[in-house]
Amino acid sequence: MDGWVISRNAPRPVPVPWGLRVDVGLPGHVSRHIVAAPTPETLHHLTDTLTTPGTWLKLCASAPDVSPFLPERWAVQDPEFMMTAPLTRSAFRAPPGYTLAVTTRAGVTAARLLTAAGEVAARGQFALAGRTAVVDQVETAGNHRRRGLGTVIMRTLASTAASRGARTGVLVATAEGQALYETLGWTLHTPMTAAVLRSPTP
Repeated sequence: MDGWVISRNAPRPVPVPWGLRVDVGLPGHVSRHIVAAPTPETLHHLTDTLTTPGTWLKLCASAPDVSPFLPERWAVQDPEFMMTAPLTRSAFRAPPGYTLAVTTRAGVTAARLLTAAGEVAARGQFALAGRTAVVDQVETAGNHRRRGLGTVIMRTLASTAASRGARTGVLVATAEGQALYETLGWTLHTPMTAAVLRSPTP
């Protein structure tokens, strides 16, 4: 979690009985509660006591396992997957027609593939937490997909993190991203379910 808050420039996580809380403080994302081992009792407690719309739960479990314990006001999001991989240095280069740029600022290292016109075609970033690199915000612009750009970004991030002492990578993937990461040696650690508390219906 430390790497995620560095990547997102969010406050440090606060330990709570059920896991961690991050007071994000953004519209629609007031806080997030990370629950590593959600139980029915824990979920009942959280959904009974958390009342601020825009509060998020990040649960280390699949949606079918936790959805029955989430009241209707909690909107379950698309499935997510926490994945890990050993990190090693490797050679990489930008595909023809693109320039690779790697920059570090405030503890966050970003990799970008730029077109000749300076457009960001693909990007991703990581932050270090000890020997772990937390990979975040990996995306490819719609008109540049199916060209291997995501693979270049991921290999760049992994190799750069390894060169800075990281040994393990961690990320949370969408279902679509999971397929790409598996081809690059990432493996599933746990399914994730995100749910957000909606505003009351007028």
